[in-house]
Amino acid sequence: MPERYVAAILKYMSDREYQPLKPRQLARWMGVEEEAFSTFRASVKRLRDAGQVVMGAGNALMLPEMPGRVTGFFRQNPKGFGFVTPESPNSNGDLFIPPDAVEGAMDGDLVTAEARKQGRRDGQELYRGRIVKIVKRSDSRVVGELKQSDGKWFVLPDGKQLTQPIIIRDVGAAGAKPDAKVVVEITKYPEPGQLPVGVIVEEIGPAGPLAVETRAIILAHGLAEEFSEEVLDEARAAVAAFDPEDAAGREDITALTIITIDPDTARDYDDAISIQINSDDTWTVGVHIADVSHFVPEGGELDASARARATSVYFPRKVLPMLPEVLSNGVCSLQEGVKRFCKSAFITYDQNAKVVKTRVAETVICSTKRLTYTQAQDICDGKQDGYEPAVVELVRNMETLARKIQARREDDGMLRLDLHDVELVLDDQDRVIDVEPEDDAYTHTIIEMLMVEANEAVARLFDSLDRPVIRRVHPAPDPQGEKKFKTFVRAAGHKIPGNLTVKDMQDLLASVRGKPESKAVNLALLKTMQRAEYSPMQIGHFALASSAYCHFTSPIRRYPDLTVHRMVAEHCRGNLDSRPPEDVSELVSLAEACTSASERAEAAENELKQLLILQLLAKQVGDIHDGVVDGVTNFGIFVELPKYGIEGLIRLEDLGDDWWEVSARTGKVFGERSGRVFRIGDTMRVRIVAVDVAARQLNLVPEKVDAPRKRRKGGSKAKDKPRGKGKGKPKGKSKQKNRGRKRR
Repeated sequence: MPERYVAAILKYMSDREYQPLKPRQLARWMGVEEEAFSTFRASVKRLRDAGQVVMGAGNALMLPEMPGRVTGFFRQNPKGFGFVTPESPNSNGDLFIPPDAVEGAMDGDLVTAEARKQGRRDGQELYRGRIVKIVKRSDSRVVGELKQSDGKWFVLPDGKQLTQPIIIRDVGAAGAKPDAKVVVEITKYPEPGQLPVGVIVEEIGPAGPLAVETRAIILAHGLAEEFSEEVLDEARAAVAAFDPEDAAGREDITALTIITIDPDTARDYDDAISIQINSDDTWTVGVHIADVSHFVPEGGELDASARARATSVYFPRKVLPMLPEVLSNGVCSLQEGVKRFCKSAFITYDQNAKVVKTRVAETVICSTKRLTYTQAQDICDGKQDGYEPAVVELVRNMETLARKIQARREDDGMLRLDLHDVELVLDDQDRVIDVEPEDDAYTHTIIEMLMVEANEAVARLFDSLDRPVIRRVHPAPDPQGEKKFKTFVRAAGHKIPGNLTVKDMQDLLASVRGKPESKAVNLALLKTMQRAEYSPMQIGHFALASSAYCHFTSPIRRYPDLTVHRMVAEHCRGNLDSRPPEDVSELVSLAEACTSASERAEAAENELKQLLILQLLAKQVGDIHDGVVDGVTNFGIFVELPKYGIEGLIRLEDLGDDWWEVSARTGKVFGERSGRVFRIGDTMRVRIVAVDVAARQLNLVPEKVDAPRKRRKGGSKAKDKPRGKGKGKPKGKSKQKNRGRKRR
């Protein structure tokens, strides 16, 4: 089937590291076996005939240039402009659409746009587009707050993507009240210069309470809530059929001391650890992962549901699990004192924590003890009363080995980003009353190191077997991103070499640790890197300094892990060679769907956390807080409030009556009359002046604004003349928003 490699070829060629290759070279790079090359070649021919790839010099394959007309999905920025991501990749990437060329398109619409050349930059052709046709509208349902003004009703959409109010003609039919959170279906899309019109199809409840806001986020992000009866019935049947004593073909390791370490509030325990010290002074770590694949066979309703959800989503006081709770909190949870089926990765290390050998097995275990991170940290700190000696010894060995693994990985180039988050403190009425720093006990790092090692060991296994699986890949920074990062770091007052190495990155992160600009620099480095994603491509994980990496350790909550577990089962049972070759294009499509689901879940989790923190800060309007400048833009400066882990904006006009110049190159805002300078990493006292929870906006002003300095004799009148309040001729680009926590 020629289509077997079509999507995969386009995916590989769209990678920013791709250099033109001949067909056979590309096939080898993609891991195509020699006997499958004729099918691969047919896929290339099909793409060439369709104009989706072209032959360049030396018959090397390349993507075509941006065509005159592009069809793709429109992503709109709150400032009005946007980008069209082409359905068929090209060598120039996304098409920029200026605000005056949007032509009524809305975020998520499938559109056709005309593309015109606009010169060159850094050797790359630049294009600008205009939308000429809206092929298909995005989801017509929008979540927002119902408002009334001058007798007219409208809904203000939640979030930042859709900023236009939606006109509501007949509120009486819905019976909704002002300030209610509602779901609106758009019935008339806007013509240029007009507002959309809609009808209320559901009233969620009064804006504000956690339950209402959580459901609004769920609906806005299109997340699945309830499981169908068919899915629940299949899950119940799998539970009823489970007999832990029927472990034929499994390695029985129930006699080993095995523990789980999880947060205090965890209900599903999907990973457990054992360590054996061998007679030759090597250490064998067992990473035991709940065998979800035993209960979720391919092709059923349960599998289809898990595949569609692709990930669990975690909100305060609510979880949307990937699998029904009879599985995730029941037979797939490695509860203390009960037998459970696992897939286990056994990794043997020498005294320097270098890997000697690895193997995987299907096992049956019995967890000796369930510990929380706090309890495990107490043991590490010497507070060992009340714990069995074998458990204490295991935890102490885990810490010793994890520190050695961490040192070895850092020597190899692993980057440890310091992006500590905050945790919400809720009262018994589900109201956020405070925030506190995220727990940074070293026991979190212990589990992280061991899980990373297991993920890497399984990925190396399938590399050695030359079988494609869905990997977790993280490409190295590209030259353009690296250039922006250097500019940012120098703007923050740090020296950095022109030829940036991983060691330079590590040294920089160490130098800013504990300083006000630390988070801004860490975020800038994160944004420099290309995003981590799921893919069958064998390109490794840059931040982890890993040449082979996949997700194996959380099949309860991530579908890619479940697919890897199924391949591990085939390998353990000796069936892998008889398994039909994977359809690489199908793997690419599944990996892309899993990436999208993961990003959607992360966006929803972050948005609800931001909303709840803004609700808390809305009660503090007028209060003064310590802040750190973490970005400059042509209309103001962004200031993070470290206590709350949230960013606010100070507009240029609120900095004082001055002639403000913005320099993106140096990352600073300069007042020509006052001589006042604001740059990335500066600390400042700020006052909260406004909070718009629905729009997710926090507005700040400096605690006090300095009066302009008197003009010196001989000074330039042109320079001393203020352009209104901060309305100078600013330069530079807007700062990208915080993408939220990363998922390795």
